[in-house]
Amino acid sequence: MSLVTMNFESQYLNSSHQISIILPNRPRGIDAKDYYESNKKYKVLWLLHGTYGDHTDWVRRTNIELYACEKDLIVVMPSALNSNYSNWDKAMMGFGMYDYLTKELMPLIYNWFPASDKREDNFIAGLSMGGRGTIKFAANYPEKFAAAAVLSAAPVNFHELTEEYLQSDNMFAIRTKSMVDNAGGLEAFLNSNENVWDILESLAGTGKLPRLMFACGTEDEIIYQNLKIFKKHAEEIGLEAEYWTLDGYRHEWRFWDLAIQHALEFFGLEDTGASPY
Repeated sequence: MSLVTMNFESQYLNSSHQISIILPNRPRGIDAKDYYESNKKYKVLWLLHGTYGDHTDWVRRTNIELYACEKDLIVVMPSALNSNYSNWDKAMMGFGMYDYLTKELMPLIYNWFPASDKREDNFIAGLSMGGRGTIKFAANYPEKFAAAAVLSAAPVNFHELTEEYLQSDNMFAIRTKSMVDNAGGLEAFLNSNENVWDILESLAGTGKLPRLMFACGTEDEIIYQNLKIFKKHAEEIGLEAEYWTLDGYRHEWRFWDLAIQHALEFFGLEDTGASPY
């Protein structure tokens, strides 16, 4: 398996930026020239990290390189700081993570690497903050992804936000208030791409959404409770999704390593018999 670390100046992030890319392995026994000149286009997984993380998290803390090799899959892992995969126009010189993924990173990957840009060949997944990013991209750009796996995250009903909650010192409240302020106030926030709850409701039953999977450990207390609330709402609005949970797991890498394996199966990616060795 080839692991690429790429540094480039990003138009949308207004800075130099690093990404990690896993590329398929040349099988032993196949001539290098024939393999690299085949013009084959590979399926792509856009894999998002969580809060406090970066582009190295998935490679350092899971066996994603092994799983990608078995599936003959390209995996693209950007760095998003703690942006919640949103546009922060007033941060520093501007940090447009939401636009960056679709308007800059995708064109780069599709044109500089042997990556397929077909919807049926593209998948997105992420953990925690990256799970929130995953469902946001899947809901707002359903035409770009065949399926999405949301790990240890769940959409919430922002219509239930109260001023008292937004002014509290709870970590989730502090982040939510920052998101609301960044959008220009609560009304603007509720009418933005951030309000995935409403967007999913508008698309439920239309056949436009990617196939959706939500995964969570049962001991991941707040997220697991949010997921149960969302699942009930999804059933009420006719939103189809798979829900995969494991008893005893918390907000932890042991769970995410298992969950990403299940996600690859959910995506329908078959083992090719390729070996990383």
